[in-house]
This record gives sequence, structure tokens and C-alpha cells, in this order.
Amino acid sequence: MGLATSIQDLPQHVGQAVELKGWLTHFRSSGKIHFIIMRDGTGEIQAVARALRGGGEGLEQECAIAVTGTVRQDVRSPSGVEIDATDVRVLAPSPDFPIQPKSHGVDFLMEHRHLWVRSTRQTAILRLRARIIRSIREFLDHHGFVVADPPILTPLAAEGTTTLFGIDYFGEPAFLSQSGQLYMEALAMALGRVYSFGPTFRAEKSKTRRHLTEFWMVEPEMAFCDFEESLHWQETLLSYVVKQVLTHHVEDLTRVERDVTALERVIPPFPRITYDAAIERLNDAGYDIAWGEDLGAPHETALAAMFDRPVFLTHFPGAIKPFYMQPDPKQPDLVLAADLLAPEGYGEIMGGSQRIHDLDLLLARLNAYNMDPKDYAWYVDLRRYGSVPHSGFGMGLERLVAWIGGLEHVRETIPFARTLNRVWP
Repeated sequence: MGLATSIQDLPQHVGQAVELKGWLTHFRSSGKIHFIIMRDGTGEIQAVARALRGGGEGLEQECAIAVTGTVRQDVRSPSGVEIDATDVRVLAPSPDFPIQPKSHGVDFLMEHRHLWVRSTRQTAILRLRARIIRSIREFLDHHGFVVADPPILTPLAAEGTTTLFGIDYFGEPAFLSQSGQLYMEALAMALGRVYSFGPTFRAEKSKTRRHLTEFWMVEPEMAFCDFEESLHWQETLLSYVVKQVLTHHVEDLTRVERDVTALERVIPPFPRITYDAAIERLNDAGYDIAWGEDLGAPHETALAAMFDRPVFLTHFPGAIKPFYMQPDPKQPDLVLAADLLAPEGYGEIMGGSQRIHDLDLLLARLNAYNMDPKDYAWYVDLRRYGSVPHSGFGMGLERLVAWIGGLEHVRETIPFARTLNRVWP
């Protein structure tokens, strides 16, 4: 019969004979009628058969099957069609599939992640992830950003932190990248607007629902761009991504039981609140946090709950932020930086700043942070040769997927999660 038809294309073949290939998810019989639910990666469909080879022997959960039959309309079906099957063949058996339609513990499911990803919920999440990646790239490519790849192996830290995975690089110390930002600044001076999209690594000993040790991040960097323009890019990018998901993935959002009300409000401009005002609000709400302290997850959650859409938290004390952030000219102890906080307890989904472009100021900041300028010689060079005001931001993909999908934990947002206690499978 030639190439198999995709389940997603079946509505275009009503009344026609087709062949489907995929995996069996459920099988039941009612007298002489047999109901087979199968998936092929593009969707799920029910096939109804009056007779089966060998009475259905070998039709077990997750066996590979080929189904031939005629497509007919059925308004009760989520896809609007069903298959009147004339033949069902088992292509590959699946005896004693470990994950049954019952409750399993998280550790069991993560141990069997290679099989858990086949479930309806997990495939819906991975489709949402794919659409989010596609939408991010579409937006940035359309607006003249050039994708450029920074190294994953680096000799230094972007933020002078200790949360680095160190390796032996032919006898010299090196690290897995926790951010490509410094390299993206160099590339912005060559290409104007650039972005990277790749894996990053943070050796944080954290077990929260927001953290992974390996995650993906998009990092745009823009020459001739000040703080205000950077905020505009951030809110327009995020609103575009959310709109694309709402437009193209209603069924997947339904499968993960996402209430889309909060997503429908993601329309710029986003509200803003300064760090100073945030500390006052949090203190008024009963949180004991002093000026100069960094906000933790409970603070971000409480603050975001005060707004009906993502909110920019801006103008942080420079002492709690990395060395490369541009001081606020009106109040130099603050920096032109912002974190974008998502509603519903998901915390920071974007973070960015205007970068220091003055050579003397950058050198002073490195010294103030007890960082040797020699270790950052190439980065300092960027301020010697045609330095201009520039800005950038980073957006963690997995936390974004978790928020858009309304997911409880980021471990479901990536095909194979790497967490504090898990590096297998």
C-alpha cells in the first residue's frame, strides 16, 4: 500500500483506505468488536475491528502494529475521525511493558524515562517544548538576530561563581559553560544582533522543582542597545512564543490540563517594579527581607502574585549582581538589570542587563570583585576596540516550558533530566 499515513493527516483522507504504523496504547474487546488505540508520534487514533488475526493474540501495550482500514468521520473522536480496520498486524512484540496504566512513583518513572516519554502527557510536553524552541528561533531570525554558537568548554566563569563543573583539559583546568554571554558580547560586536541556543551546566546542589544541572538557554545579545530597548525585546519575544503555543497546541495544553487563562494575559507591555519597591512590598506582606539581600523563590512567588502577567523586577543593588552590569547613572549603587518573573510560582524566566562598555569601569568592577583582569583579557579587549553600549538577556528553556505548560517540576520539560542525584538513563 506504500507509505503509511500519519495519524495527524487522517482528516484529509475521510472515505479512503489507509495504512497506519505505530504503537498500541490500549486494547479492549466488546463482544465481537475490538477497539484499538494506537499512536505514531503525530497523534492518537482509535481503530475498530470486527475480526483480528489470531483473535488479537500479541496485542499488548506498546507493541508495534500496522493497521489497514478506511477512515470515517466520528464527531465523538478528538480528531474527528476513526478507522474501520480490516487488518491489524503485530510488527514487534512488547511483553510485560514496565509502565502500566496505574500510579507509579517519580523515582520509578525517572528510572524508566526512556519508556515514560512514550506516554500521552510526556509526548504532549515534548511537543510544547518543540513549538517553544521553534517560536523563539522564528522570532529572533525574523528580527535580524544571527544564531552563533559560543563554546561549551570555557576557561573562566561568566559570573565568577563556584557553581561550575570543572574538567581536566589536557592538563589545564576548564569548565562546562554556565552561560555563553561573554562570548556573545564579542559576537554582537561583529554581527550586531546575535543569539545562542544550547546547553548550559550549573553545579548547584539544589533539589527544587525549578532547577536542573543541565538545561538549555537562549541568550540574545545586541550592540547599540540600551536597557529600555532590551526590556522591549524580552517582552515581545515572550508574548510571541506564548501566542504561538496558544494558537497551535490547544490539544497538547488540554492533555497537560493547563488552564490557559494566565497565558492569555501575556500581552505587552509588562508591568515593572524596582528592587526598592519590591522590598517595601514584601516587607508589608510580612516577609523579613532587608535591602541588599537577593530574592529567593518565596519572595519571587509572592511578588509575581501581585500582578496579572509577567513582571519585570529592575534596578538591583550592584553588590548582588555580576561584575559586567552597567550602573544606573542616576544611582550608581544600582545596576541596569532586570529579572522577568512568571506568575503562578514559576519564578525568574528571563534575566538580563545593559553591559558595561567603558574600559576603566569594567576594570574597576573586576578588581572590586577580586577577579584578575588578566583572566578576562580577551573580554576586556572588547572595551578597547570600538566599544559601544550593548545589552542582552538569557532565558532558560525548561523553566519556560514548565510555566507555559503549568507543570509541577522541570524534570518533565526535557527528554532526559539531569538533576542532583540523577545522570541515568
